Amino acid sequence: MLTAGEIAEQIRTGQVTSREVTEQLLDRIAEDTAVNAVVEVRREYALAAADQADAAVAAGAGGGASAIGPLHGVPMTVKDCFNVAGLHTTWGNPAFAEYVADRDATVVERLQRAGAIIVGKSNVHTMLADFGQTANEIYGRTNNPADLSRTAGGSSGGAAAGLAADLTYLEYGSDLVGSIRLPAAYCGVYGLKPTNGLVPQRGFQVPGTPYLPSELPNLSTIGPLARSAADLRTALRVTAGPDAPYAWALTPPRHRHLSDFRVGVVTDHPAAQVSSEVGDAMAEAIDRLARSGAKIVDGWPDEVDAGEQAEEFGRQVGLFFALHGGDPTELTVDELLATERRRMIARAKWQQYFDEVDVFLCPTSFTVAFPHGSTTIDNQPYDAQVFWIAHASLTGHPALNLPIGHTKTELPVGAQVIGPWHEDDTAITFAELLAG
Repeated sequence: MLTAGEIAEQIRTGQVTSREVTEQLLDRIAEDTAVNAVVEVRREYALAAADQADAAVAAGAGGGASAIGPLHGVPMTVKDCFNVAGLHTTWGNPAFAEYVADRDATVVERLQRAGAIIVGKSNVHTMLADFGQTANEIYGRTNNPADLSRTAGGSSGGAAAGLAADLTYLEYGSDLVGSIRLPAAYCGVYGLKPTNGLVPQRGFQVPGTPYLPSELPNLSTIGPLARSAADLRTALRVTAGPDAPYAWALTPPRHRHLSDFRVGVVTDHPAAQVSSEVGDAMAEAIDRLARSGAKIVDGWPDEVDAGEQAEEFGRQVGLFFALHGGDPTELTVDELLATERRRMIARAKWQQYFDEVDVFLCPTSFTVAFPHGSTTIDNQPYDAQVFWIAHASLTGHPALNLPIGHTKTELPVGAQVIGPWHEDDTAITFAELLAG
């Protein structure tokens, strides 16, 4: 399966037309009866946009990525929670089944400005409320393309499954409790939770809720899913930066050769003991890293208690929902300030660690994709899935899932790469180099 970047290059150089690519993609979506990843499409719009993209190439605009957008003519989907003018935004909730957006989310505007063709929407878990599975009463359940009896993860399960099943070339999702990284790991694709606040969230709201920028703690982040690390970089470059048109540029990576990286590594923890399948794949990835000449630093950052930080993240998620319309918190002002102080202390400790280490490598999840309906996984609690993604979510550091292999039964295994604050491309470049 080709990446978004490869398709864009073929369209620019005339090897294929956007019309051909888009029509074939729409046909694959229409023919899918098993995965159920893409739940709404706009075929006529997509084909008209593809014809316009081809006309631009034919007119001589295809001289390079600088002449036309880096995603010129590439068909893609976005998670159902993003507003796309003329399409439904349901959040998987029957109460919003008839809601149709009247304007595009900021990320949708920017993707289209870069040349992408938004052909439709991918499935979500009801109100994005599950990190381990994707199902709702409107569109049903999304299945893992590697094994239909297993989960695609949540709540961006449709996004990850769509990429893995060749039903889209690029995706955009959201991540509060691993909702980009966990599905990406279970489906064998790349998924980036950018530095918190890096990508504007206008148009990523529950229907009927106004967009109100807030300085209050906001753990929720939106970011791309893709079939390559390079596609993550492209998508981030065209969508990140302040909502207003201020100048912004992606910070260059610290290194461009794998041998130059200093890599922190942890492969297991009692709170979420990794399965042998995940452990074996992690060991192979670390062996590749060692052979490259990179410096490997074992263990958690100094003064970081991984278990305590994971528990703190759980408390912060509860506070997040209280601040965004959920059950009110009974915390006093002093207690609220104390929670924010703990979050900032955790961020400072990790950022100090990144003065001496470039990236941190660990599992994305302790397990591979598990059977639908599981309440315990590998004799561990369902919520153990949250442990490995909790630390970057708490501190706001960029983190991505990197596919690192498959089990004997061809289930994907993912590793998580955490990078320094606002140095997303350091994590992306490391993942790109390690993948080879």
